[in-house]
Amino acid sequence: MFNKGKSEILNSEKVDTIIGLSTTIEGTIRAEGTIRVNGHVIGELIIAGNIIIGDSSTIKGNIKAENIHIAGTVQGNITASGQLHMTSTAKVVGDVDVKNIIIDEGAVFTGHCKAFVENDSLTNETLNIA
Repeated sequence: MFNKGKSEILNSEKVDTIIGLSTTIEGTIRAEGTIRVNGHVIGELIIAGNIIIGDSSTIKGNIKAENIHIAGTVQGNITASGQLHMTSTAKVVGDVDVKNIIIDEGAVFTGHCKAFVENDSLTNETLNIA
């Protein structure tokens, strides 16, 4: 999904879980693999893998994952052990802790950003993924 600083949206064949456009989920979501959110989540997302947040999506809660691609709205803190990519339609309100970040022109980001170095990289234990 994320290769040498360049991100690309996965095709639907590689997505393990999809939260549909008309779906709202409340509570903590724990998953492995790649998850795509086209709907709405109120609660924490803890993903041992990648997450794609569609342009119509809203997330109200913290997100922890390896690679995160945001085109929608997130209100909460974000921890990405790999790459965080905010597209031009992204709106993020919260602090981010990342290894690598890409913010496209037009994206809205309100919060603090902490980037860590390779030898400080997060582990699954740090992300509380079990």
